[in-house]
Parts: sequence; C-alpha cells; structure tokens
Amino acid sequence: IGAVGYENRVLATFSPLFGAESVPFEPGTLAFVSQSGALGFGAASLALERGLRPGWVVSTGNDADVTALEVLRELATVPEVTGLLGYLEDTPDIGTLRELAGSGKPVALLKSGRTEAGGRAAASHTGALATDDRVLDAALRGLGIVRVEDIDELLDVARVFESERRPTGNRVAVVTTSGGSGILAADAVGAHGLELSALEPRSKEALAEIVPAFGAIDNPVDITATVLSDPSLFDRSLDVLIADETVDIIVAAFCVMAGPDVEKAVNALSRAAEKGGKPILVARTGADFLAPDAPRDLREAGLPEYPTPARALRAAAALWEVSRPRTLPDAPRPGAVSGPAAGVTEPELKSLLADAGIAVPKGRIARDAADAAAAVTEVGGTAVLKAVVPGLLHKTEAGGVEIGVTAGAAPEAFARLAALGGQVLVEEQVDEGVELIVGVHSTDLGPVLTAGLGGIFTEVLDDVGHRLLPLAPGEGAELLAGLRGAKVLAGARGRDAVDVEAAADLLHRVGALVQDWPAGFALDLNPVRVLPKGAVVLDAALTFEAPADAPSASDAALVSEEAGR
Repeated sequence: IGAVGYENRVLATFSPLFGAESVPFEPGTLAFVSQSGALGFGAASLALERGLRPGWVVSTGNDADVTALEVLRELATVPEVTGLLGYLEDTPDIGTLRELAGSGKPVALLKSGRTEAGGRAAASHTGALATDDRVLDAALRGLGIVRVEDIDELLDVARVFESERRPTGNRVAVVTTSGGSGILAADAVGAHGLELSALEPRSKEALAEIVPAFGAIDNPVDITATVLSDPSLFDRSLDVLIADETVDIIVAAFCVMAGPDVEKAVNALSRAAEKGGKPILVARTGADFLAPDAPRDLREAGLPEYPTPARALRAAAALWEVSRPRTLPDAPRPGAVSGPAAGVTEPELKSLLADAGIAVPKGRIARDAADAAAAVTEVGGTAVLKAVVPGLLHKTEAGGVEIGVTAGAAPEAFARLAALGGQVLVEEQVDEGVELIVGVHSTDLGPVLTAGLGGIFTEVLDDVGHRLLPLAPGEGAELLAGLRGAKVLAGARGRDAVDVEAAADLLHRVGALVQDWPAGFALDLNPVRVLPKGAVVLDAALTFEAPADAPSASDAALVSEEAGR
C-alpha cells in the first residue's frame, strides 16, 4: 500500500495512518520495510506513538518482483540510516541477506511462519514457501542479524538502533535506585546471553565512598532512594562505571521517580553517555504522568528508554548481537561442481571423509568368512562388523551390525550379515566417548550443518545446533558451546572431558568437504564419537532427494505406455 519518505516528505501511500488529524512527520534514521502493508503501517503508527522516528516506511506486498530484503539492502546504503527493520513472510534470499549483513548497518527482522500453522498462513497470504525455522535462525545468527518475536520487540530494538553508540563487549553494569529492579535486571542479563560485570576493585572502593551503607556496591549497584535527597549519587556512580574497563553496557533502572527528580537523573545519564561513549539504556518503571517530559528528554539525550529491566536487557542483547566482532563466512562458490554419486556405499563414503582429513575407524571389506577373521585381527582383535547393503540405512534395526566380534566369532557373524544380501565391512571397535550426531542437508537457504548430542540424547532432548555453510572461523566451536549438553563434552558428573577442539575441527572439515556438492543431498554422520583425544566418524550415510521435476513411477509407466502405442 505504498511507501513514505519522511526526509523528502513523500507520501506515496493510501494507508489510513495519514488520514488521522495529526500525524508526527519528523525526519528519522530508522528504515522499516514490510511485506504486509497494513501490519507495516500499523507498526509505524505504534513507533510514532512511542516517540520513535522512522525515516522510511515501505510495503512490498507479495514481493512479486522487488522484495522487502532488496529494499532494505538499498536503504542500507543511505548514510543517514542508523537501523534497518523488516517484516518478512517469504523465505529470505541468502545472497541478499549476506549483502545486508555486509552493509555494517544493524538489522532486525520479524519473520512470520515459525510454526506449521503460521507457515500455512504465510503461504496463503503471499504464496511464500516456509523453510525450517531453526535453519533461518542459524543463518541470521551467523550473519549478525537480530531476529525478533513480535512487533513489540521489533520496536524495542528499533529504539536502541536509533543511537550510534555501540558496545565493545557483552559485560553489563546495572545502577539502580530500587533493589527489586536490580534483581530483575541481573536475572535478565543471563537470560539474554550477556554477562554481569564483576567490576574492578578500584571501582568497588570508589563506590563504597559514594553509595549509602544500606545500598549495594556489588553489581547491580543499588544507590537506593537516597538519590532523591542527593542527586549527585547518580553522577558520581555513573562516573565510576564509565571509567571501569570491565563495563561495556550500562543499564540504569529507576522506579516511580517524578518530575524534577527524573530530570536530574536524565541529565546525569546524558552527561555520562557523552563522557564515556558507552551505550546507556534506561529502565524507567513508572507512569508517564509522573514525569511527562521524561520520554522526550531521554529521546533527545539519545538514551533508549524501556518500562522494565527485562525489556532494556533484551534490547541490550540485540545491540551486542549486531555489534560483536565477527568474520562473515564467504559466499558459497557458484555452481555445484562435484560430489559423490547416488548409491555411494558406507566404505566409499568413509574413504571420501578420510581423504578430507576426517577420522574414521580402520577397516575394510571382508571377502569371505576366513577373511573376516583375518580382518578382525588386523584391526586390533575386537571389531564391529556391518552389512553393506544398497538402500539399507538403518542397519542396527535390520540386524546388520555386530559389535565386540573377536577373530574366533568372526566367521559366524560374517555369515549372518552376508545373508542380508550385501558385503560385510570389518572395522576396529573404537573406545568409549561422547557421541555426536553431525549432518548436512540442503535447504532453500543453502546447505546447513547440524550437530548435537547423539545416542539417546538426539530424540529425547533435541539438543542440536544449526549453521549455514560455509562456516566462518570459530563457528564450529561456537555451535558446540551453545548446546544445552555442552557440559557433557566438558566432563560432567565425573566423566572424562573429551576433545571438543577435535570435534569442532571435524565440523569445519565436513563443511568444507560438502559445500560444492549438488543440491538435494543429505549427509548423516551418526554417531561421531568424541574421545579424550580426537573425534571419529563411526557411521556415515548419504542420500539424495529426487529433483522436483523428476517423473514419478506412475508417470514413467504412462510415458512407456504412450511410447508403445
């Protein structure tokens, strides 16, 4: 339903928003692009009501030609833009996402269709094709683009994007006039992946001279309601936190302060922000009628304001997400040029893995029962025997795996497995460790690597992470560290720690191996056993999806019948 440019006062829209008697029309620095016209201009009206000043609002409808992401990419080139916001229903184009991330401008996206029902609704609205939502999460996280849950969160993030102050780390100091607000802020710090600064010893010494004895100098710093009688408490405590090198972000939380008291606090916060250059967010829990000028004064001072500590910390986490140093992964090389053919066997696939520097068990195909016994001896005296049958992916369920096989038991085990109709693979039995599941599959966004705890944990806990390929340096270790079961790898409950570095290296090697393979493949390495030293792929399978335009069996029969007429 059109587009609006506040800077040059263009209203190319028929949105009812501009039929109101009074509409703020001040130039701003935020760009908002929405596939949904009504939702987009509705969100813009809420932004104006909150005191935000969007500079550009564009709706793109069904994205039949020009897409919302393409518009955001172009707006990213406008020097005055400080933040980019989008509402999407279509599966985003990964190439345009990469360009948007590479612009250096902070980006937050609200992408609908998270659930199966939401995906159907999006498809019926715009013809969008939903993709695995967790894959999109992974892609955006890797690119440093914030994904929000709803319009409220989008506008909260927009407020912090209006300021050009950026943190250099994720350590937060909280200064509060209310112990309760400080506790809530501390809870929210951890919940949003930030850290509560420990503060330097000299800072605590300085704060001890400032804060009343019944306050608190450990972060959160509680200067108490004494600030009402001594407004300098804010100034002096903020000076200490600004000078503290362990503090990257400051959140000031105060409650039910009115009129002149709020004005004094705002002045102190404004001076601190100008002096230190660190982002300062304000959690002001109190009605606007207590201090009618506070929202305007905070906005003019460039201090993002929120009604609760949790919302302030959520916005702080988004600010860190778009600010933290990262090496963006290279774009995939154009044209899938190589890859194994369909029908590759497990031994052939493991040979391919070994050539890529990925550890696999020592082993070989046994020719007959006597050769199986010899092969067991070659691999160390105790082995795993597997049936290698085309199309048999779940070998264990089909009775196609024998473990703990000795040379003496090998002929009998060979006979049982050979009866399944294929070859028999003899491999060394690898020591105990922590099992991972690792896989790569094709998606609309490109190949995605998945890794998580294997064994019983795979289905019970669904503890996996996803990353779009190619991986950036350090992304493998980051994925593993983000698993809920990361402590298992580190040696929880008396277990020995395993070689997480080797597991992360394996993820990078797998990603590099498959990034040029043709679309439609699914590689499953399950389990990968991570040992105290090294990580080994115990089982590997590769499948291919049929092309979308491939004829079905009934189609093929019909073609054959027609050809014979």
